[in-house]
Amino acid sequence: MKKILITIVIVSIQIFSQTEVESFYSFKQQIVKDISLTTEAEQQTVFDEVKQKKNTGLAILYSLLLPGMGELYADAYDSGIYFTVADGVLWGTYAGMNIYANWQKDRYISYSQSKAGVTTEGKDEDYYAIIGEYSSIDQFNDEKALERNFDEMYNTEKYFWKWNTSNEQKAYKSMWTSSEQTFNDVRFVVGALLLNRVVSAINAVRLVSRYNSNLSTEVGWNVSLGVQSYPDNTSSYKIDFTTAF
Repeated sequence: MKKILITIVIVSIQIFSQTEVESFYSFKQQIVKDISLTTEAEQQTVFDEVKQKKNTGLAILYSLLLPGMGELYADAYDSGIYFTVADGVLWGTYAGMNIYANWQKDRYISYSQSKAGVTTEGKDEDYYAIIGEYSSIDQFNDEKALERNFDEMYNTEKYFWKWNTSNEQKAYKSMWTSSEQTFNDVRFVVGALLLNRVVSAINAVRLVSRYNSNLSTEVGWNVSLGVQSYPDNTSSYKIDFTTAF
C-alpha cells in the first residue's frame, strides 16, 4: 500500500511540472507573436532626444514678424521678451498718436468752418496750412500779387476765409500745429518699430549661433526597442542605446 501511494505522488508531480512548462512556453510564444505583429516604426524608436541645429534664416524671419520670436526660437526668450514688450508699447503709442492727430485735425477743420467761413470741398493740406498764416484770403492774394505770383492766388469764392479776430486765428494755428507735429512724430515711432525688429533679428542670430555652438559639447541620446530572433525559433527583446555628438 505504501508503494502505491509513493507511485501516485511521483506521477502527479511529473504531470503538474509538464503542464507548467507547457503553459509557460505557450505564454512566451504568444508574447513573441504579439510583438512581431507591431509595426517596424513602433519597434524601432521609443525615445529620441538628439537635438537639431537652429536655422539663422528662420530666426531673422521670426524677429522681423514679431520681435522676440527669434529669441524664443533660439530657446533664449529671457532676452527676447524685452523686444516683444517694446513692440507692444510702440504699437500702442503709434495708435494713440494717430488718434490724437486726427482728432486735432477734425477740430481745426470744424473751427475754421465756424469761425472763418471755410468750406471743406476741394481743400487740400496746403490750404489749411495757409489760412493759419493769413487773416483773410484778401491778405493772401495781395501778397501774391505783390510777388507777381499770380498763378498762386486763390479764387475768392471757392477758397474764401476771414478770421474775425487775431485770437481766433491763433487758436486755429495752435490746433493745426498740434495735429501736424503729432503726425510728424508718428514717423519716429515707425522708425523705432523697424529698429526694434532689426536689433531683435541681430540678437536672435547671435543666440542661434551660440545655441548651435553648444551642440558640439552636448550629447544626444536615442533608445530603440526591437525583437531578436534566433535559429532555434526562440526570440528575445533587444534594446539599443546610441549617442550622437
